[in-house]
Amino acid sequence: MELEVRIETWPYATPFRITNYVFTGAEVVVVTLREEGLAGRGEAGGVYYLDETAASMAEEIEAVRRSIEAGLDREALRALMPPGGARNGLDAALWDLEAKRGGEPAWKLAGTAPPRPLTTTFTVGAGAPEEMAAAALAYKSALAIKIKLTSDDPVGCVRAVRAARPDVWLGIDANQAFSRRELERLLPELGEAKVALIEQPLPVGEDADLEGLASPIPLAADESLQGLAGLAALVGRYDVVNIKLDKSGGLTEGLAMAREARRLGLKVMVGCMSGTSLAVAPAFVLGQSCDFVDLDGPTFLSGDRDAPAVYAGGQIWCPDALWGGKARARSPMETTI
Repeated sequence: MELEVRIETWPYATPFRITNYVFTGAEVVVVTLREEGLAGRGEAGGVYYLDETAASMAEEIEAVRRSIEAGLDREALRALMPPGGARNGLDAALWDLEAKRGGEPAWKLAGTAPPRPLTTTFTVGAGAPEEMAAAALAYKSALAIKIKLTSDDPVGCVRAVRAARPDVWLGIDANQAFSRRELERLLPELGEAKVALIEQPLPVGEDADLEGLASPIPLAADESLQGLAGLAALVGRYDVVNIKLDKSGGLTEGLAMAREARRLGLKVMVGCMSGTSLAVAPAFVLGQSCDFVDLDGPTFLSGDRDAPAVYAGGQIWCPDALWGGKARARSPMETTI
């Protein structure tokens, strides 16, 4: 098996703001595994708040080149590398290569039902209330919207977006911006705005503060969950877990996390970090069995891959030609948002 590692930069159409961070583009590592004329690809953007970069992920991958080229499988990879973006890129390439080698699509190898288009959230970055309302209106066909909040006028922002889009499912992502006291104060007004999900309200490390909080709105853990080992600690604190493959280290662990979350009584969300359609394609497979889907990352880019994910009617569809199988003769969806 031959390993190729490449760093690519994909600019955003416009900057995107969350709590304490502004994204201007996606710098990703692309992994290609070649064997007997076949090539499997994977992409990872890494976990920015853990200081992962494309360069650091490339270094991690290079450090295990000999083991990779010797022909290890996905389970051996989980034992070799910790969760994170580097392992995700390799895991995705192994899935893609396995699908091509055996002539079976990745979704079938994963044991899921034939894929269907999924309703995904479309994300509005943090900003002034009027800016966020305008951004929500721009998603004309969205069925679900997630807004990024900071400590700057969160209620005003939620009200503005809800007034602009009274028709959509609405979730909020605080990205660790609140304390328990602030969250308790906000809950009644968020409920009045028909907010359906609150993602990562408290900083990492303060999850215990959520114990005993009878929130009428489901709470989702994102930054507080990295891999399979962290799931049990979330029970009694959160209702939903957000699985991102760059955090978990790939689809292999992501599928295991989803099964374990169900066993623990938690609902499952699939999300994504910065990246192209190649990065969200494995997550689309996981999304087939999730309660919530947040896979709009490629829509922020000024350009995308060949055979990209299709966004139409508030849904996402990933063609086999992109990753994990052979090309379909025709996409079941239109090609415009």
